[in-house]
Amino acid sequence: MSSPQKDKDTVKVDLGGREVTVPKGGLYDRYRMDPDLDAIARDPRVSGVDFFRQLPKIKVDSPIGPTLTPNFYYTISTARLTMLAPSRAIRARLPEELAPLELVPGLGLVSVMFFRYDVCDIDFYTEAAVGIAVKPARHGRLGFFDLVSGLKNEDLDSYVLSLPVSTEIAQVRGHDGYGFPKWVTGLDVGIDDRRTTARVANEAGGVDLALSAATPKQTAHPSGERVSSLTSYTSINGAWHSTLSQTNVLNAGTTRGTSGISLRVGEGRMADDLRSLKPKRTMQFDVMTEGQLALHMPVPTSVPRRNK
Repeated sequence: MSSPQKDKDTVKVDLGGREVTVPKGGLYDRYRMDPDLDAIARDPRVSGVDFFRQLPKIKVDSPIGPTLTPNFYYTISTARLTMLAPSRAIRARLPEELAPLELVPGLGLVSVMFFRYDVCDIDFYTEAAVGIAVKPARHGRLGFFDLVSGLKNEDLDSYVLSLPVSTEIAQVRGHDGYGFPKWVTGLDVGIDDRRTTARVANEAGGVDLALSAATPKQTAHPSGERVSSLTSYTSINGAWHSTLSQTNVLNAGTTRGTSGISLRVGEGRMADDLRSLKPKRTMQFDVMTEGQLALHMPVPTSVPRRNK
């Protein structure tokens, strides 16, 4: 499914003046972000669509042209390693307007994440990220409660340093439309209830980052019972924006033990970003073997200037 398509199996589409290829007969080709939820519910890989029926799409103008938001992801799986890192190293990689979310003074949280999107509005793709947990840009929130929510995966604010993807449409939408540092590379992610594996290729085809681990024991949740949110901050044309993603967690588990978790840091953009943060040790490993996601288009946001 993730192998290169032959020309006759793809069609070309325009995204804000950029021409990209997508699978012929795929969800994007058929629906252009305006899906038939009843048809998608019949896909055996999709456990249900009730979560999306409560999220009407709206048409907005964007750097990639008029589009519908949010972007729906009907079947996804994810893995996240959360690590402690020195605040000094983190601040060196953050814009001055953002501040690290600290576990204790001098120690912040960074993460390596891997994503597999089996059924979504822009078709199958995989993704990886090196991110930093940051304090919410809005006022009036106590850092301790943000920390607890973040560690529980309930409500997290982040700044992403690298976000490679496996398809062209995901790169153009993510980079041009959302302001994320995205590029296309070889990227394999496999997640089931036994093993979690991922490999991100560098420009030479070698290993940038690679993960191999036993999947933590999974707990099932009824649709809508556990919905978490992630707010990511990006700068688009010099103006700060926030992007909200909402995750409907269906099967997930967490471990704080590091036994059996192997993260290989090779050579490449992700490896360089992770090394620059000087991570000390892994705090937590979260895997969601089944979930759903609604990714909203970025909106302008006020980010007050902070003292570093």
